[in-house]
Amino acid sequence: RTQLDNSEIDRAAFNAAFFELGLRWHWDSRTYESLTAHDCERRRVFAYVQAEQAHLLRAYDADFLTDAILRAKQRSRPAMAAGPTLAMPRFDGAVARCDEVGA
Repeated sequence: RTQLDNSEIDRAAFNAAFFELGLRWHWDSRTYESLTAHDCERRRVFAYVQAEQAHLLRAYDADFLTDAILRAKQRSRPAMAAGPTLAMPRFDGAVARCDEVGA
């Protein structure tokens, strides 16, 4: 596989991890590319949480949340590497809104 393939596998594994953890996040290729400015996955996750999901830091310790995401990503990556990355689960906000109060 090429480096681009590995990047897409990693992005898909992160998205599968978010889905597994019930997080309503999806990193598109532009978002993931911007996060690669950080030199390690831990910093990428933390930077995203700080910038886009800071409200979660009132309820969860940053290290706890980051570790949970990275562990779920590790579990998801072999499946993403073995098959088409487009087959990964994806959070569907339109469906989830049906379960929200007032939606």
